[in-house]
Amino acid sequence: MPLDDFVAVGVDFSAIFRGLGGLSDTPRGSLEFAKNNRHAEYIATRFDKNYPHLKGHFARVVTYQVNYAQNLIDEFSRRDADPHIAISVDMLDTGIDVPEVVNLVFFKMVRSKTKFWQMVGRGTRLCPDLFGPGEDKEDFLIFDLCRNVEYFNAGMPGNEGSLGKSLAESTFATRVRLLRTTADLAWDSGSPFVVKLQESLKHTVGRLPLENFLVRPARKWVEKFTEESTWTSLDGEDFDALETEVARLASIGALPDTEEAKRFDYLVLRTELAALQGSPMGPFRTKVQAVAAALQDQPDVPAIAAQLPLIEAILDDAEWESVSAGWLEDIRLRLRELVHLIEKRKRHVVYTNFLDELGELEEIDLAGASNGHMDPARYREKIRLYLTGHQDHAAIQRLRRNRQLTALDLSELERILLESGLGSREDLDRAAAEGLGLYVRSLVGLDRDAVEEALAEFVANTTLTAQQLDFLQVLTNHLVDNGTVSPGALFDSPYNELAPAGPDVLFGEEGVVRLFGVLRAIESHARVS
Repeated sequence: MPLDDFVAVGVDFSAIFRGLGGLSDTPRGSLEFAKNNRHAEYIATRFDKNYPHLKGHFARVVTYQVNYAQNLIDEFSRRDADPHIAISVDMLDTGIDVPEVVNLVFFKMVRSKTKFWQMVGRGTRLCPDLFGPGEDKEDFLIFDLCRNVEYFNAGMPGNEGSLGKSLAESTFATRVRLLRTTADLAWDSGSPFVVKLQESLKHTVGRLPLENFLVRPARKWVEKFTEESTWTSLDGEDFDALETEVARLASIGALPDTEEAKRFDYLVLRTELAALQGSPMGPFRTKVQAVAAALQDQPDVPAIAAQLPLIEAILDDAEWESVSAGWLEDIRLRLRELVHLIEKRKRHVVYTNFLDELGELEEIDLAGASNGHMDPARYREKIRLYLTGHQDHAAIQRLRRNRQLTALDLSELERILLESGLGSREDLDRAAAEGLGLYVRSLVGLDRDAVEEALAEFVANTTLTAQQLDFLQVLTNHLVDNGTVSPGALFDSPYNELAPAGPDVLFGEEGVVRLFGVLRAIESHARVS
């Protein structure tokens, strides 16, 4: 549910245990409020029975009767550390601040409205990148088993949405579609590609515990697909059952692995499916090449250096003119264990789970387009990396220190970028359409001391509130990273989360006019009048 728009939903234990949000399998935090210690122990026992492979560490009772309770709280507060489900009696109702919490389970009645909203507040903490790179926490779920919401008549709106599929479910279903496609294309069932697909699916099914309460409703299918003979003659009904009934259980039978590797698996498997089905591969190729480019930028890592010939082949557009599923599978197997080595600031590869809906295809010529230009995003990343080795150049130092750029500086910037050999004059002109100084500044950023100096007059002789300080800290970080911030951006995210009524209300009309003046002055120093 949106953080500013609470929703109580019906009981769905699969959602509680799976976690919420994005295309992800990483366990998310769940707080379960039990009535008493005996009740809490019972909940933990039932969880352990249904998830024996997680027994004793994934879901833990955290009450005053438990030894080392504070240690458990500290571990619960760490991302990707056990426990992921904390079952508490009063101890965690208030005072704990764990941004990763996305599920609140009310297994007890609460009759204090103040306490109820304090408990709800455990889920309202913002958390960046919780559901993957660039996918911040935007919502959480309340499972209200004791009708507390009705008691307080909280007026919470209903939620017509549904939980997204987990990464394991989406990956399993994609493998099923790949296997179905090979059958439709009459591939030899003994080909290595088909055999590996079947082995992966069979292995996941074989790990499903039949007594698990989520598995039991689909038990007939699970038992059928554990039989080796079933896989020799799959029909349409079998494929449908694998893609729906069994796929939703995949996270239970999935092997432990890094989320980066699993995301890369899903990306490449979808690329393989597009290749087999003859679907457009442009978006998939772009994402795979983005991963390869990020790896290429770290050649000093021995494991990456060993795969540089393959990485260079991936970045060669000519290699994609006739792509085979086997080549893509080789990419997946050889790079999946390397993607976690990519520097975090470069990991913002967008993984989506949308179904393409295409109308009638028509080939047309795009007026004004020409071949041979480098992809703008790749050009920008290559120039940014190139400039890291030229930080001492006088023109770049002027930009970073917020000093006025001169015509000579501009000529020097143009010279070193053209001499880099990373692109053509047209690539540079297209990238720097808003001004070469601003373009380079956006790549090298501003020195933090220069930003603080620029804001010094604005904050001088002023006693700032905590909210104003937070706002200026975010602004400072953005200027350091991006070089400029337009005044209009202060009304958008993330600034509107710190100043919902707008910066003019937070600083006053006179104050915001002065702040806008600072931002315009910073921008003007990167231009040559």
